[in-house]
Order: sequence, then structure tokens, then C-alpha cells
Amino acid sequence: MAESDDRLSRGNIMRSAHQVERWIERFPLVRNFSAAHLQIARGTVSFPVLEAGAIAYELQDACANYLMCIDGRTRVFRMSESGREMLIYKVGAGGTCVLTTQCLLSGGGFPAQSVAEARTELAALPADTFRQLMRESEAFRDFVLDDYTKLLSGMFDLVEEVAFAPLEQRLARRLLVEADAGGIVWKTHQQLASDLGSVREVISRLLGEWADSGLVEIRRGQVQVMDRASLAAKGPN
Repeated sequence: MAESDDRLSRGNIMRSAHQVERWIERFPLVRNFSAAHLQIARGTVSFPVLEAGAIAYELQDACANYLMCIDGRTRVFRMSESGREMLIYKVGAGGTCVLTTQCLLSGGGFPAQSVAEARTELAALPADTFRQLMRESEAFRDFVLDDYTKLLSGMFDLVEEVAFAPLEQRLARRLLVEADAGGIVWKTHQQLASDLGSVREVISRLLGEWADSGLVEIRRGQVQVMDRASLAAKGPN
């Protein structure tokens, strides 16, 4: 068994009627399975739980499960040789991992790493079940391919942003996306730097300038967005 699957197996993988119902509620496509395919899925799915900070998979790990996020959030990133982290994307409740799909379809190892940002409950379909459902279930195949296409499109958007968008624009966009209903971004300067593939000193300098202009307030472990319109104006014209 691959290392990533050993980690996942250390979580809660027991199947219960309640867990299955939560899975189906989060992913309604399961209701469209035939009786035979639903029986196969219910009989092989497991429900690993990752605590915040736990590793879902590491670079070059083999992939033996199709992962569907029921609750929580994971971050998928790549680390440079110098130790700088670049966020690729996040997977939240109701989402799947495009790299997991890619690895199952291609048979290769993971080209990045994934860590749980919060306590995360997953539904894990073994590779054999994934391949059988891809062959036999039109509902499952359509879901996987549609989801894969959307996720790939998002990754191309990321490539375009990293290649062409100035860091100031990317930071403003990140703050607006991450801000909760009260305008608070619950992240440190280092975490924001990791998300954007930058360094803490540069992020701190930009935030300091914006704080002086009244766009944000800087607090310990968080950033308060004060002027959303001005931050939004830093986006593309």
C-alpha cells in the first residue's frame, strides 16, 4: 500500500449508514447509480478523517483512491528546492482533487503535496472501484470528466495569474476571496506568502502600505479588509 493510503487508513475508515448518507447528500450523483453500482460503491467506499495539518499525500506518492471531500478543506501545493511553497488549489466540501483523478487515469504518482487545513472527512473509492464505475456507470463517468474539466480550467487560470498578474493584484484578489462575512482573513503574512508563492517580507511590505492607506487593518494572525472597492480596483482593468 502506498504511503498516502497508509496515512489515510490511520483515520476513521469505518462505514456506517450515517456516513454513507452524508456522502450521498454531499455528492447527489451517487443517487443516480444503478442498484448494482450503488452496492459496489457502498461496499468499497471508506471514510478517512484527516486532522488539521495531517498529510493527505506527498510528492511522488502512488494513488490508490479517488477522493471526494465531504467536509473540511485540503491545500495542494508544490515546494521549490529553496523551500518556497506555491499553492496550486484547495479542495473544500463537495469537491474532488484533480491530481487524484489525473493520477488514477494516467497511473503516475502525485506531482505535488496535499495537507489538511482543517479537520477533513473524505470519501475514498479504491482505484479498482473507480475504474469499474468509469467503465460501467455513465453518471459517474460524466461527473468525473465534467469535474476534471472544470478543475483543469481553474489550474490554467492559476498558471495565467502566476505568469502574468503582478503580485499586488494577486494579493488583493486573495484577500477578497479569503475574507469572511466580517471582512477578516484568518491568515498570517507567511500563510499568504505561501499561497502566492512569494516571501513573507514582500507580503508584509504590501500589507503595510495598504494599512497606511486605510485599505486593510493588520492584526495578529489576521488581516481585516476595510475597503473592498479599492482592493477590487487593483484587479485587471
